[in-house]
Amino acid sequence: MTNPVKEIFSGDAPPAPAALAAKVRTLAPSMTRSMQRVAEAVADDPAGCAALTVTGLAELTGTSEATVVRTARLLGYPGYRDLRLALAGLAAHQQSGRAPAVTADIAVDDPIADVVAKLAYDEQQTLADTAAGLDTVQLGAAVAAASTARRIDIYGVGASCLVGMDLAQKLLRIGLIAHAHADPHLAVTNAVQLRSGDVAIAITHSGSTGDVIEPLRAAFDRGATTIAITGRPDGPVSQYADHVLTTSTARESELRPAAMSSRTSQLLVVDCLFIGIAQRTYETAAPALAASYEALAHRHSPRTR
Repeated sequence: MTNPVKEIFSGDAPPAPAALAAKVRTLAPSMTRSMQRVAEAVADDPAGCAALTVTGLAELTGTSEATVVRTARLLGYPGYRDLRLALAGLAAHQQSGRAPAVTADIAVDDPIADVVAKLAYDEQQTLADTAAGLDTVQLGAAVAAASTARRIDIYGVGASCLVGMDLAQKLLRIGLIAHAHADPHLAVTNAVQLRSGDVAIAITHSGSTGDVIEPLRAAFDRGATTIAITGRPDGPVSQYADHVLTTSTARESELRPAAMSSRTSQLLVVDCLFIGIAQRTYETAAPALAASYEALAHRHSPRTR
C-alpha cells in the first residue's frame, strides 16, 4: 500500500504560491530547528527570500545549503529554484493588497470588539489556509470510498469528537449508516467489526492521539478504507490511513488553544467531505434529507392548542 504522506509531499505538482504559507504552518512543528528557521524565513519575507540564492538563504538563516534544499523538498518543491519561483508569486500576491497573514495575539485586557475582530480574522485565515492546502485528489478518493460504504465509523476525542459527531449526524440525514465514537473502548470494539467496504475516519489535530489511532489501526488491519483528518500529516495516524486530509495548523495563544483553531479547519474539511458524498449519492441523499426535514418540521413551528 502506498504511503499517503509520501504522496502528499512528493507529488508531481508543487503547491501553488498561495498555499506555501499554509504548508509552512502545517509542517513547521515536525521540522528540525534548522529547517524551521528556513521555513519561517520564507513565510515571513517571501519577497526578500525570493531574491536570494540557495547560499544566501543558508547564510541568512544560519543553516546549510543542504538544509535549504531539504526544506524546499519537504514543502513540496522539487528543488530550491521551484521554491524561489513560488516565493516570488507569493510576494506578488501579498503586494496586491492582501491583509498580513498574522495578527496580534488576543490579550487578557483586549476590548471585546478587538477580540471579535481578531478571532474573525484568525478564523478566516485558518479556513483559507486549509482550503489552499487541502489535497483534492485525496479528498475525492475519500468521498468515493464513503459514498459506497456499508458503514462509516468516526473516531475523535475532545473537540475533535464534536466535529466527528457533526459529520455523523449529517451523514445519517442523507441515509448513510454512520456513528461517531467518543468512548475509546467502544471505538475499538466497533472498529474490529469493520471489514472491506466499510470506512473508518479518524479526526486528530496532533496526529498522535492514541485513543484515535488505536481504533483506526484496528479498522485498517481488517481491510476497511481508512481516512485521517489531521493537522500533522506526517504524524503516527497517517501510518494507518489510506487517505489523509490535512487541516491548517493555526497559531495558538494563551486564550486561543489548539482545540479552537483546529476545530475551525476540521469543520471545513468535514463539510467538504459531506458535500462531496451528498453529490455522489444525490438520488438517494435528496429524498432522505427531505424526509428528515419533514419528520422534524413540527418541532420548528409554533405549537397549536
